[in-house]
Amino acid sequence: MADGLVPFAEGTDGGGSIRIPAAWCGLYGYKASFGRVPSVVRPNAFGSTMPFLFEGPLTRNVDDAALVLNALSGYHPGDVFSLDEEPHDFVTDVHRDIAGMRIAYTPDYGIFPVDPRIRGCVGQAVHALTEAGAIVEEIDLRLPYDQHELSGLWCRHIMLVNVGAFENFKQNGLDLLGEYREDFPDGYLRWADHVYGMSMTELNQDYVMRSAVYDAIQSVYEDFDLLVSPTLAAIPVLNADTPGATVGPSEIEGVEVDPYIGWCLTYLTNYTGHPAASIPAGLVEGLPVGMQIQGRRYADGDVFAASGAFERVRPWVGIYETPKARRLTF
Repeated sequence: MADGLVPFAEGTDGGGSIRIPAAWCGLYGYKASFGRVPSVVRPNAFGSTMPFLFEGPLTRNVDDAALVLNALSGYHPGDVFSLDEEPHDFVTDVHRDIAGMRIAYTPDYGIFPVDPRIRGCVGQAVHALTEAGAIVEEIDLRLPYDQHELSGLWCRHIMLVNVGAFENFKQNGLDLLGEYREDFPDGYLRWADHVYGMSMTELNQDYVMRSAVYDAIQSVYEDFDLLVSPTLAAIPVLNADTPGATVGPSEIEGVEVDPYIGWCLTYLTNYTGHPAASIPAGLVEGLPVGMQIQGRRYADGDVFAASGAFERVRPWVGIYETPKARRLTF
């Protein structure tokens, strides 16, 4: 996608896998409200809820993402949570005026260590929304758990999805964790083993934690229309030493973080189901930085409106696209 080989790409997002590559590749990545894009999962029709799993577009501009969402969204009777609504043209939202829109800005959700270069880049980028007429206010958002507790919660949740798949394979004659255990990373196996040993009491406590995160995020929308933050806490890393796995830093600003997810400010919306996008915010030492824009549940149009306004004020096409990409037309 970033090389201009296709006009758009499809991504799935259980903790940020649309928004993470968007942030590190200078792209726009969109994760819709949970239920807007149907997800037909079997044999467990409820398997996309822990955490919320999404499908969405990665594009080089906001209009294209809205066009793709027009095609992806809609009701499907095979999805328990699919929204039964009239079709909506999200492209019209991209060109809406955001004058007077109230936007909350948090540089770290009160719990994440963030590379100061990213703080500076996104802190400057958010002013573009003010230039577009929005009212931006930095808030002191305090989540009820620290980032280590919440990254551990996410690892347990996503591993429940993985374990469900392993059990399905096993029932069909393929025991991946038994026959091919040595092929899995140690960190992955540690969480798999943990989940296999979890009790219902522990699972219920995880739901309590997730509920507290939802309430904290939802409370922001009592006074604001949108919540903006950095997408990620670290600049892009090389994958050379970890083939097949994107492992980020294990420490940021002297604070230990989970190298698999702890540097991502994305996975919180996979607990809550709010719509969220990563939009190119600028460059740090020549490397892309993403800014995350999230909105109220089902208010995807507001996220697109703010994204479109940002792109008009701070267009990125000439900064991020390669010469090869600029030569392609679709």
